Order: sequence, then C-alpha cells, then structure tokens
Amino acid sequence: MHAPLPERIDVDRAVAAGRLFAGVLPLSRFERLAGSLVDTAGEVEYSLQFEQNELNQSTVVVSAQARLPLLCQTTLERFEEPVEIAARLGFIVREDEEAGLPEGYEAVLKQDGWVDPIALIEDELILSVPLIPRRPGSDAALAEHAIPPEPDAKPNPFAALKALREK
Repeated sequence: MHAPLPERIDVDRAVAAGRLFAGVLPLSRFERLAGSLVDTAGEVEYSLQFEQNELNQSTVVVSAQARLPLLCQTTLERFEEPVEIAARLGFIVREDEEAGLPEGYEAVLKQDGWVDPIALIEDELILSVPLIPRRPGSDAALAEHAIPPEPDAKPNPFAALKALREK
C-alpha cells in the first residue's frame, strides 16, 4: 500500500506495518543537495520500504531515480546525470550498534524513534553526485582543445654525461 510522504515517520510503527512510501518529489525539496546542482529543475522518483531484516532489526530500503542537473567540469556546460539508488539502511539507537548490522546495510541513527524521510533520500542522492562531474563525451572536447606538447628542441643536458659514462 502506497502512502503519501509525511514530514516525520515513526520507525517502529512503519516497520511493524511494513509501510511503503512511494511517489515523486521536486528536486527543490532537497535543500542540501541543491548546493551541488546547477539548478533544481527536475524530479526524484522514490520509494521507502520499511521492514524487518533476517535479524529482526528495523530497516528501510531506499530506492530513487533522478536526472541530476550538474555542471561539467570539462566543458562548463549543464548536463543531466542519471542516478539510480538502491540502499539498505538499518536503524540504530547508539553508534556501537552499527557493528550488529548485516553486511550491505548502512547505519542510520533514529532519534526519539522518528526519522525524516526526505533526509534519508537526500543523503543517498548526495552520495551519488560525482566528485568531478563530467558530461559523457566531454573527454573528446578536452582533447580537441588540448595544447600539443612542444617538440624537444633543447638538447638533453645529461646526454654528455651518458657519453662519458659509457667510456
């Protein structure tokens, strides 16, 4: 059953009910992510599936798809980077509980039993932004404008030493 995305989610109740939140949000809702984007034109399709894992731990599967508007650092042109996220998050109360999560799960602190769903999605989107955004095919543009290396017009100053060493 799909439900609209509330501002805060009671983790224990959502897990007990096996809640699925799915929908579409504008990129403008993700304020922290906006600093990495050229603009906030676009949408994010998301789903949050709350469940218990095989160890009866409270978890959520975060899925999202978006086209993030980025600035190519090679051509300085806007381009859209397709992003697909699939992350398994395990809720913990204390940091020392992180070691108890199965492999493949990232730890998320639940404060007072509640979680901000937009922050869950936004964190994963932020992690998907490339460190140096480059539009596909921009390497060809870079090579086209590259300065060719100068031919070795100067003699090698160590050539004379090499000749002495060989004698």
